Amino acid sequence: MKTVFMFSGQGAQYAGMGKDLYNNYGVAREVFDRADEVLGYSIKDICFNDEEKKLDNTEFAQPAILTMSIAAMKVIEERGVRADMTAGLSLGEYSAYVASGAMDFEEAVALVQKRGKFMAEAVPNGEGAMYAIIGLDTELVEEACREAVEEDIGLAVPANYNAPGQVVIAGKAEAVARAATLAKEKGAKMAVKLKVSGPFHTELLKPAAERLAPELKKMTISPMKIPVYTNVNAEIVSSEKDIIPILERQICCSVRWEDTVRNMYKNGADTFIELGPGKSLCGFVKRTLKGVTNVNVEDTSTLEKALDKLDALV
Repeated sequence: MKTVFMFSGQGAQYAGMGKDLYNNYGVAREVFDRADEVLGYSIKDICFNDEEKKLDNTEFAQPAILTMSIAAMKVIEERGVRADMTAGLSLGEYSAYVASGAMDFEEAVALVQKRGKFMAEAVPNGEGAMYAIIGLDTELVEEACREAVEEDIGLAVPANYNAPGQVVIAGKAEAVARAATLAKEKGAKMAVKLKVSGPFHTELLKPAAERLAPELKKMTISPMKIPVYTNVNAEIVSSEKDIIPILERQICCSVRWEDTVRNMYKNGADTFIELGPGKSLCGFVKRTLKGVTNVNVEDTSTLEKALDKLDALV
């Protein structure tokens, strides 16, 4: 049995996330407290209460999700569960590098706050959009994007290849809306506009990538203790020297999550543990693979269910 730790991306956040872990596990409290010290404000208040709706702001959502994800990882590791490989969706790739030992948590949480800020500022609010296209073959989604672009109304491209029948498209608001309509005409079951602040994982985020590059170069990168699969090409990161160039590209590249899951499976993974808010990644694994175990850990209840399920496999 080979186990994957997989980490949530932006969009999974919700008010109250991590509060149960903080209240019940010392290792989780340590993670949240360290994040507060680094960031200079209370990420706990944002995660647990979010009275000012800061989780809707990319600048705060990204460090909040990373903090909660690493807290969940520390809790399950304390219970004796270890990963053989790791990956994360978009933002979650940073958590994966922390899990691998390549990145220090404190440096990573400070970095993703800047990443979120740069991404939010790259495209003025309302000019970009993202839609999840459900129940349509990937080739037809790509075709819908090409046809929208040919109408000369702006960029529309696949941004996230999440699972069979689930592709997220992004780009200029008008073009992406048109591509979503075309996808529906081609047989998509649903085309859902996402509540995000920009057209992530497209070339429109190039200004953010340019601002992030010097910040990435300041990072201390250590050897990876377990393999990391990157969003950029769904392959194992061959060397810690490749991490910074990969993350420079990742902000504008499509996320190859379906291929990542399949490649981990080909290399022996049969147990997928989602760490962080929500259950989206478990859903993507379920749609992609049959006969594997996938569980999520975001509070005491899901932790105990996960451990029971894992114990039954031994």
